[in-house]
Amino acid sequence: MKKLTLFEQEIMSYVPASGCATAEPSPVASPAATRSTRAPAPQRRDFEAKLRAFYRKLESKGYGQGPGKLKLHIRREHLLEDAFRRIMSCSKKELQKGKLCVLWDGEEGLDYGGPSREFFFLLSRELFNPYYGLFEYSANDTYTVHVSPMSAFVDNHHEWFRFSGRVLGLALVHGYLLEAWFTRALYRALLRLPPALEDVDALDAQFAASLRWLQTARCVSSLELTFAVSERLADGRVLERELKPGGRDVPVTERNKKEYLERLVRWRVERGVAEQSEWLVRGFHEVVDPRLVGAFDARELELVIAGAPELDVADWRNNTEYRGGYHDAHPVITFFWQAIDRFTNEQRLRLVQFVTGTSSIPYEGFSALRGSTGPRRFCIERWGRIESLPRAHTCFNRLDLPPYPTLQLLHEKLLLAVEETNTFGIE
Repeated sequence: MKKLTLFEQEIMSYVPASGCATAEPSPVASPAATRSTRAPAPQRRDFEAKLRAFYRKLESKGYGQGPGKLKLHIRREHLLEDAFRRIMSCSKKELQKGKLCVLWDGEEGLDYGGPSREFFFLLSRELFNPYYGLFEYSANDTYTVHVSPMSAFVDNHHEWFRFSGRVLGLALVHGYLLEAWFTRALYRALLRLPPALEDVDALDAQFAASLRWLQTARCVSSLELTFAVSERLADGRVLERELKPGGRDVPVTERNKKEYLERLVRWRVERGVAEQSEWLVRGFHEVVDPRLVGAFDARELELVIAGAPELDVADWRNNTEYRGGYHDAHPVITFFWQAIDRFTNEQRLRLVQFVTGTSSIPYEGFSALRGSTGPRRFCIERWGRIESLPRAHTCFNRLDLPPYPTLQLLHEKLLLAVEETNTFGIE
């Protein structure tokens, strides 16, 4: 395997260390236990330049600009059904050009960005949850997911995967991050790139190890392999699959071993899910022209769709502004950051979700947070009395924080607000 560049190491920090997975992951758990040092400036600048160019192209082609609106009226208790019905009723033009507006039933909040952010956050947690049978956890962890072979038994699964692709496309076009981490093979599929050997690790580590052994094995002819494999179907039957026409009569030699491995990798990655994946990719391309995302590789597309997996508190503090008399050295603000130091990463993610509408942070960090009118940093403003709970304005990434006199009181009130509050108000 080739040596990773520093930039690749940065992105590969998304992959959980073996043994770190838990049986019941938190809904907002990070897919990585640690985060490596950011890449050197040249690589980061190259990726950020791609991002800027991508969104400039979207804007120049009228993506998400209107004049019509893509209005989604959503009931919280019927989130998945309402989203499916509305998004699947839209034409390709509506999906690409419509200016997104999310309205939560029974709530007065206007959508200046916050309701839409929460919509994609909650929808992605539901849609890509293995509980519904469309996706399943990878073989390595319970953070990343991939298309489940058992999804073929889900009613109307073709349309549900097409819907999933449309959701990915809409989130990308409108700049919202998803609370979902996929195996790298799915990002490659979205880019119409062939699967790689590393993709097999997420499905079957033992099979991947045997392929790596075969890569370096000598005298492969003595193994008497052919371009055909035995595949066990869901009903228990065993079927011989040819990796190419007439493959059962084509022996594997040193000369064609590379082709054999490539075809074997594609078969293992696509086994039982090729049709479902194709519908997902089709839905994605109904929203985003594949030529526009072609500048990214699979690792970069993962960063654009899912954002950063773990919060950098120093970056958070350096990109926070204060109002109403608060400043970085104010006692209440000192208490706030001390409380953040006490929080687990999950609690920090919940707080960010409370204030911004999503627990994900853009690749560039907190400096790239967006509000209702473009870039808007995390903000803490003095408000209310000490008996009040903190409140949030997700459209403006602003936390209204009462002047609590002690660290203990601030810690308790902040946790209570984060865990109990779940609706939008009008400002």
